This record gives sequence, C-alpha cells and structure tokens, in this order.
Amino acid sequence: MDRKIKKKVWTLKRVATFGGIALLVIFVSYQFIFADRRSKLKIDREKITIATIQRGVFQEFIPYTGIVEPSRSIFLDAIEGGNIKRILRESGSMLKKGDEIMELTNLNRELSVLSQEASLNESINRVRETRLQITQNDLRQQETLAQIDNQLAILKPQYERQKQLFDRKLISAQEFERVEADYFYNIKRREITYKAYKIDSLDRNRQLKQLNDSEKRMSQSLDGVAQILDNLVIRAPIDGQLSTPHWEIGQGITTGQRLGQVDIVGSYKVRVPIDEIYLARIQTGLHASTSFANKDYSLVITYIYPNYSKRTV
Repeated sequence: MDRKIKKKVWTLKRVATFGGIALLVIFVSYQFIFADRRSKLKIDREKITIATIQRGVFQEFIPYTGIVEPSRSIFLDAIEGGNIKRILRESGSMLKKGDEIMELTNLNRELSVLSQEASLNESINRVRETRLQITQNDLRQQETLAQIDNQLAILKPQYERQKQLFDRKLISAQEFERVEADYFYNIKRREITYKAYKIDSLDRNRQLKQLNDSEKRMSQSLDGVAQILDNLVIRAPIDGQLSTPHWEIGQGITTGQRLGQVDIVGSYKVRVPIDEIYLARIQTGLHASTSFANKDYSLVITYIYPNYSKRTV
C-alpha cells in the first residue's frame, strides 16, 4: 500500500543557503564595526622624512622662473621725425647724461623753423620800436614841461616887476598887459600840458607793460622754436648703458618712434609671471630668493602690476 512521504524542512541545500547568508551578514557587520577603513598609500622608505611635530611659522614657497632686468630704463623716442644724419653712439655704449647719441635731419622742418624765427624776430623788433616811440614821446612831453617851467621862471619876475611899476604909474598899461598875458598863458599852458602828461603816463605804463609781456612771450616762443631743431639731436637723458636696434644712415624716423633705451647699470630687478591661483597670496613686502651665476640673492616684492598676473621683485 502507498505511504505518505514527509517533506524535509532542513535540506542540505537550504542549510547551505542560510549558512552562506549568515556568514555574509557576519562579514559585513565586522567590516562596519571592527575593520580599519583608513586609506593607505605605499611609498618607498627612502622618500619618508620623519621629524618631531612642533608649532612654527608656516612658509610656502612658489618656484617660478623670472627675467632679470635693469631696475630703471629710460626710453628714447623721436620728438621730431626725419632721416638719420649721424650715428654717434652704438648699442652697448656707456653714456653720461647729455651725451649725443644720434642726429636727425629734416629739411622741411628746418625751413619752417627759420621762417618762424624770422617772423618772431620781426615782431620783437616792432615791439621794441613801439616802446622806443613811447619813450621818446614821454621825453618830448618832459622837455615841453621843462621849457614851460623855464619860461615861467623868466616871466614871473618880469610880471612882478612890471606890476609894481604899473601900480606906480611908471609904465603903460599896454606894456604891462603884454607881460601879464604871457605869464598867465604859460601858467595855463603848463597846467594843460601836465594834465596831458599825467594821463599819457598812465596809458604809457599800461602800454609798456603789455609790450614787455608780449616781447617776453615772443622771446619764449623764439626759444621754443630753436628747441625744435635741438630735438633733432638725440641725447642721453641719464647716465647708463645704451640699448638700440640696428640703425643705418639715411633711415627714416617718424615722430614718436622708439629709438632705444638707456639702462641704469648696477641695479636690477626680476620680473616674474605668477599664475593667477596665487594672486591672493602675493603682496608687496614678501621675501624671495634667487640664484644667478652660482650666487644666491635675497629679493623683496616691491611692485605688483595691476593689469596682469605678474609680480616684480
């Protein structure tokens, strides 16, 4: 007869499955609770430096390559255009302030200067002639006053004597009246002449002041015109070393063209381009160091260029 077979609850497969799950749970729990989760990096022992930890000033060094330049350079620009007439100093020459470097020639400019000088000299001569005429007129008026004073000095005693004689009935009225008329005429004449002289003196002083100011301005203009030709000679503005490109006699130079520069010798700076990520940490007064020709130098940041990420030390 048939017999009911009971199904086993814990089969080998089920025991293995639940056992595996239990081991996985135990492993994960161990990793969360007991395992060391710190990151690790393997490095060579020779690359490790061991030192005692202590408090101190944190110093950060940014290595960059800079350009050694003269501490100060004066550029030479052509104030007047023209053609090169003479080259007196070559690039690399040591200069003293005022030394001639190059001479230009500009025929049109020279003719224009000569014309302006002639016109200004003519104007100055006219001013001087006008001032001379005013002075001569002043002298003539003074001479007239002197003549009137001389006449009065003669007529006054005559008038007083004739009046005494006329009062005593010793001379005729006609003779006395002639002397009296001459005397009072010269008194009135002196009064009018002196009033005109006084008015003319005020106007004369004003005119002379204007003429003097005008002559002074024209003289300054004349000096400025003469300076135009002097600008055709390029001179050293300071003591230093000349640095110019190659120039040839007869080469054309335009107004404002850069002809070179004069560098101060013995004083230098280092121009360093620094990446923008360091800009917030760079400021004037920070110290730096560099090596040049097997010698170490201490530097200080003295200027920060505002227009781009560069620093000069």
